[in-house]
Amino acid sequence: MESFGSIECFVRSAEGGSFAEAARHLSLTPAAVGKSVAKLEARLGVRLFQRSTRRLTLTEAGKVFLQEVSGSLTTIQNAVANLASAEGRPVGTLKVSMGTVFGNRYVVPLLGEFMRRFPDISPDWHFDNRQVDLIGQGFDAAIGGGFELPQGVVARKLAPAHRVLVASPHYLAQRPPVLVPEDLSRCKGILIRSPQTGRIRSWQLTSGEREQRPLVLKPGMTMSDSEAACCASAQGLGIALVSMPMAVPFLDSGAVVRVLPDWYVDDGNISLYYAEHKLLPGKTRAFVDFIIEQFAEQGLGQIFSAV
Repeated sequence: MESFGSIECFVRSAEGGSFAEAARHLSLTPAAVGKSVAKLEARLGVRLFQRSTRRLTLTEAGKVFLQEVSGSLTTIQNAVANLASAEGRPVGTLKVSMGTVFGNRYVVPLLGEFMRRFPDISPDWHFDNRQVDLIGQGFDAAIGGGFELPQGVVARKLAPAHRVLVASPHYLAQRPPVLVPEDLSRCKGILIRSPQTGRIRSWQLTSGEREQRPLVLKPGMTMSDSEAACCASAQGLGIALVSMPMAVPFLDSGAVVRVLPDWYVDDGNISLYYAEHKLLPGKTRAFVDFIIEQFAEQGLGQIFSAV
């Protein structure tokens, strides 16, 4: 068991790039992780890391060893987790990442039913609009859109990630009608800044007939959050391009209406991400199956579709 623990310390240190990052993941001290890795190196008779004051770097032997043991380590951990259950029920801490507003609006309301079905799972849910390192940061799953799909991670589609143009009825009533995409260039835009890059993205509008046109709005203000852009738009401050999950309550209340309702931006899919394993932990499998079931039962795929 000591060797197993040392191997886990090595793998987590390699993934996180430091003993401190591994220690946070394993609930140990950095000193304990470093000592465990040093013992492993002594037993193997090779140096696995080149150490510096800032970061650990794998040696050639370390790269080979990591490739050989990381998959087996995960399989063993998952097997242990699946056996360590109460009367065969999934157990353990379930670490999931999701967008702040999206999670609170569409996922947290499902928590009560999830806990009723799986009372031995302890949710550890993180709300962040940035993409996380699913494997390196020890997440069991993540929900979001536009994620880069790293090696070893799979995505299950939950709904389309469509964006639509919205404005308040008052704003539109004060201006010439917007009938074609080219009319947008004279309208004040509430632009979205990417939380990841800080840049304002350029978008292509798509029609129901799959025709494409560039989206050009006169810059009025910038936001980094779709719900904030909806709130600004509802105040008559301009036209905003926002994600459908954020727009739905504003559209339902009449605070905003769609501009050019035959046009939208196709931004891929809202997906459920998790690590690809031959033996998926019971807690992760339970969560994946539950979320897919609930999204289908509530028809969120249709609700989030702009067409």
